[in-house]
Amino acid sequence: MLTVLGFAMIATFLVLIMMKRMSPIAALVLIPALFCVAVGQGAQLGDYVIDGVGKLAPTAAMLMFAIVYFGVMIDVGLFDPIVRGILRFCKADPVRVVVGTAVLAAIVSLDGDGSTTFMITVSAMYPLYKRLGMSLVVLTGVAATANGVMNTLPWGGPTARAATALKLDAGDIFVPMIPALAVGLLFVIALAYVLGRRERKRIGYLTLDQALAPETDGETVLVGAGGAAGTAGNGRAKDGRAARGAVSGAVSGDGPEETSGAPGFQGLDPDRATLRPRLYWFNAGLTVALLTAMILELMPIPVLFLLGAALALTVNFPRPAEQKERLAAHADNVLNVAGMVFAAAVFTGVLTGTGMVKHMADWLVGAIPEAMGPHMALVTGVLSLPLTYFMSNDGFYFGVLPVLAEAGAAHGVSPLEIARASLVGQALHMSSPLVPAVYVLVGMAKVEFGDHTRFTVKWAALTSLVVLAAAVLFGIV
Repeated sequence: MLTVLGFAMIATFLVLIMMKRMSPIAALVLIPALFCVAVGQGAQLGDYVIDGVGKLAPTAAMLMFAIVYFGVMIDVGLFDPIVRGILRFCKADPVRVVVGTAVLAAIVSLDGDGSTTFMITVSAMYPLYKRLGMSLVVLTGVAATANGVMNTLPWGGPTARAATALKLDAGDIFVPMIPALAVGLLFVIALAYVLGRRERKRIGYLTLDQALAPETDGETVLVGAGGAAGTAGNGRAKDGRAARGAVSGAVSGDGPEETSGAPGFQGLDPDRATLRPRLYWFNAGLTVALLTAMILELMPIPVLFLLGAALALTVNFPRPAEQKERLAAHADNVLNVAGMVFAAAVFTGVLTGTGMVKHMADWLVGAIPEAMGPHMALVTGVLSLPLTYFMSNDGFYFGVLPVLAEAGAAHGVSPLEIARASLVGQALHMSSPLVPAVYVLVGMAKVEFGDHTRFTVKWAALTSLVVLAAAVLFGIV
């Protein structure tokens, strides 16, 4: 009974948010509360929620102060050279823009933190997508999938959890998986190319070196490839395509708000008042030190970001009024993400507290035919897609993976193979409604979570299957 209700609760949540019948934060709270009552455990709802909040509170604190820290770093210009380099590569070609999104997300993912990746990627690429009239779900989908593949780094979380759960060395799990993960990353870049071609076909092509034509009747005419013309004044191209104002305007350093300006494309306003060029190397050194301390686990990550945010604000904006202004500039993102995390605590608290997640996992493991025993590594890889999407990484790696490893061991399958196979679902996991970082992504990109889910899930699942196929082909699992 709990198994059926667990799947029904998850399905109800996904259907309602994808159909936009409820907002994610309302659905995360009200649906599990309703199902908790339905299973006859309504009296324990408060305990389940408090337990869930207690477990996710450090994550919420980390995200809050990470947003403030990296928001300040974006404000002061730390990432401007990266942004300029990506923009020079992308020009105004939709294909290059989408491929650049995948490459940038993969590079920034090396720090092992999804929220950081999404903040930097969206800050750099959002202006281009908006100016060219490109689909923003392409931005969120490609960024999430690229980050999902890179999330398997030993300091990213899943590999460490698998190693801990099965008492293995993280290096022994991760290093042999590198070829398969490299194939997955190449697939994401190829996918980005295909999606970019689709966007180019939909909106056309405009290069940055094309000049503004003389104004006609007070409207600036954009001359596109092949002589196609459109007006920037009404935001529509005369051939029906969205006019891409890629040759005018800038974006405020305080957020992705479009402004008009002089000819020339910029991702971040190079003249914004928050820039601190004299402190560039201090900010770079502080960021490197922060990420190094995070990788070495010198302190809990929330504490590191709390200290980093306080130090960055104090040095870059010594006046209290300036600090208050910077905090206010990023308050919207902080509130949205923290709210989503605590709402997700209700969902995970009920799912775990009622025993639904355990019954679901036991049912899935029990449904595996006896004949599949010698192929438990492959089975683990396939199961990692839905299981890491519908439950937290902690729930999967500490609750389900040991059971799968034990079943595999009975048929002579090495725990190392099981552990490696368990990593392939991470490309899909990063778009799970239970991953707090995904709310940073969709929030900053101004994309509805349901739209992101509808677009991304199929591509992310395909990426995970490609990684699994490569792992099998190379004899890794």
